Amino acid sequence: MALDVDAVRARIPALKSHSARFDAPGGTQTPQPVIDAIADALARPLANRGQTNEGERNAEAIVTGARLALADLLGVQPRGIVFGRSATQLTYDLSRALAKDWAPGDDVVVTRLDHDANIRPWIQAAEAVGVAVRWADFDPDTGELHPGQVASVLSPRTRLVAVTAASNLIGTRPDVPAIAELAHQAGALLHVDAVHYAAHAAVDLAGLGADTLVCSPYKFMGPHLGVLASRPALLETLRPDKLMPSTDAVPERFELGTLPYELLAGARAAVDFIADLAPDAAGTRRERLLAAFTVIESHEEALRERLERGLADLGGITVYSRAARRTPTQLFTVRDRSSADVSRHLAAHGVAAPAGSFYALEASRRLGLGSEGAVRVGLAPYTCDEDIDRLLTALGSIEGR
Repeated sequence: MALDVDAVRARIPALKSHSARFDAPGGTQTPQPVIDAIADALARPLANRGQTNEGERNAEAIVTGARLALADLLGVQPRGIVFGRSATQLTYDLSRALAKDWAPGDDVVVTRLDHDANIRPWIQAAEAVGVAVRWADFDPDTGELHPGQVASVLSPRTRLVAVTAASNLIGTRPDVPAIAELAHQAGALLHVDAVHYAAHAAVDLAGLGADTLVCSPYKFMGPHLGVLASRPALLETLRPDKLMPSTDAVPERFELGTLPYELLAGARAAVDFIADLAPDAAGTRRERLLAAFTVIESHEEALRERLERGLADLGGITVYSRAARRTPTQLFTVRDRSSADVSRHLAAHGVAAPAGSFYALEASRRLGLGSEGAVRVGLAPYTCDEDIDRLLTALGSIEGR
């Protein structure tokens, strides 16, 4: 089976602007069915959730449908799905809830490969209760974060390990199941940032060995919100700060205030859009999603290899995405040109490829790029061969190369 990229592109109105978009790691473009689902939710009566009138029932149906869809996407029970404003907000909320049971002498482990949203909340929560922070480093030459690098900083008092499933900066995909086993042997929980990963591969909470996991639908063609996934039994043990009249039921005890119903409708539509990308796939939505990600990975991998060959042929380009297992994400610099200038040059040629550290500040510094970072090129299901050609042509036209 092959991905029909033309059919995908035809359903994404923003691509009619004729720019080649490589900014998917910062947020993907939105398919029409997702747009329609958001508009339809807002066009119908809405109220606080309940069963008394049409508005209440519409809200209840939207929330229930979104939980079922995200549960299918992430391989969890619907009661294990928590919605929030963003993955960052959910991580902060989770860190504060977990830290209530930490004590001086305990420690938490973070990695230099991660987005700051999976570093700073844990550091700040640890500092607030007098808990130590241990750093797992990665190899800047290969971009690899090996399980042994995490094992070297674990202790009998480690309470939590926070690690990315895929680096949003250089695409590295660590061996999360192996890291999970090490964390659990030490008696620690494993929290996984799957924001970048979930856009490119099928997610399975249990398969990863994660206790908790976050992702963001706008990274996989949905609207802007965040999702936390966990086992309901674990969520039952946590006591987040909340308003007294609000429900204590899981997962609602973690959802502060009225949910953005229209965005939940869009998130469900995004999951359904992905599930339909595998030609002739049948079965449950979860089964169709697994088939779809097989097709997506094949499509993106072929384009990534083509892109990397093209970058190597151009010369004068240093590529930092080198891990053996990685997403279709390339970070690079151009000799004698600032990355900001390169990004502006590409934009002038109709190519969207931003430059920066993209909140992966520790990783950027570890790579020797400081806080300025480099140019990042990210592929998506709607990326096509013509986009790659346009990018390589624009890079080849940089003056002085």
